[in-house]
Amino acid sequence: MAHPTEEQIRKRAFELWEQAGKPEGREDEFWQQAQGELQSAEESGDSNKGADI
Repeated sequence: MAHPTEEQIRKRAFELWEQAGKPEGREDEFWQQAQGELQSAEESGDSNKGADI
């Protein structure tokens, strides 16, 4: 099972939050979305996803 680092998840969640217009109170939603995206990317072999964020 793929395990993105906390830093990778944090960076991706921040990017998603910014893209959504920086809404308040949705931190968990963006964290979960980022974690899911990064895990899927690692499982599919796309290890570069999120690396340059």
